[in-house]
Amino acid sequence: MDKRAQILLKTLVEHYISDGQPIGSRTLLQHSGLDLSSATIRNVMSDLEQLGFIASPHTSSGRIPTQKGYRMFVDSLLTVQPLELQALEQLKSGLSSPNPSELISSAADMLSQLTQFAGLVMIPKRKRIAFKHLEFLPLSQKRVLVIIVTNDGNVQNRIIMADKPYSASELTQASHYFNAHFSGHTFEEVQLKLHQELKQMHSDMNHLMTAALDASNKGVENDGVVIAGERNLLQIDELSTNVSSLRKLFEIFERRTTLMQLLDNSQHAEGIQIFIGGESGYLALDECSMVTAPYEADGQVVGTLGVIGPTRMAYERVIPIVDITAKLLSNALNSNN
Repeated sequence: MDKRAQILLKTLVEHYISDGQPIGSRTLLQHSGLDLSSATIRNVMSDLEQLGFIASPHTSSGRIPTQKGYRMFVDSLLTVQPLELQALEQLKSGLSSPNPSELISSAADMLSQLTQFAGLVMIPKRKRIAFKHLEFLPLSQKRVLVIIVTNDGNVQNRIIMADKPYSASELTQASHYFNAHFSGHTFEEVQLKLHQELKQMHSDMNHLMTAALDASNKGVENDGVVIAGERNLLQIDELSTNVSSLRKLFEIFERRTTLMQLLDNSQHAEGIQIFIGGESGYLALDECSMVTAPYEADGQVVGTLGVIGPTRMAYERVIPIVDITAKLLSNALNSNN
């Protein structure tokens, strides 16, 4: 593609993103800054259409970008805008909690608020989470309260049903045993150690320890993704008018498995990743784009965050929002350690 065609494609995509209307040769003549005749512009547009970068809707003589056109735009023609000072301050303020779980939720909220799309943050893999402290407290008869504290600052209260009534002293003894043997170990390590040591432990404690570990897994389960603002997509014309596509999209939000796979794939790449339409490999996202970036803790990538919106999104603004959110979240998580 020569320079002239690049400028015209860039102008067309920018105007289509701005107003959502097919772009004609007259508009391109006015805004491209090129000294060309209308006939020349029409010829270049015809060439771009044959190459698959733009298409002509049946209802208009103007053109709109195709998925291939958006890809050329974001890879080679996009001019990323610096993040507005107000948005930057909003992000800094929102990502200031000492609690990692709150930081994850806040990051998703911030992404949604600043882009008006759906914000999502992949929660760090559970294997990185370790027990810090566990305590058993008697409630009534066989009901036992388990207080679980993890190394990331999370506190969970879970109620388990024991196989028999335990006295307060027995539960205190069990708490001391668990903390002495398993504090600082990850869930996977505890499962392995517990399985090996149960045979050597007093048989009355076997059920209690196993139930506590099961409750812990449920209580601090965090292999997943936090989503915020998915209802923003209902306000976008090109998405809301297709009820079938919208239903499939929201099914993805509910199941989350697809999003987890996409975010997990992005986690192994460097920097910003952009999935446009069918590039995601999922039919429900054919009319959407997903912009992601990895975030870190202790110098290691532990998750991915991003936004889902229409292919007709202001990439030059969304990209720095996602990029800076990832950096600020990384800084916040590191400062809490």
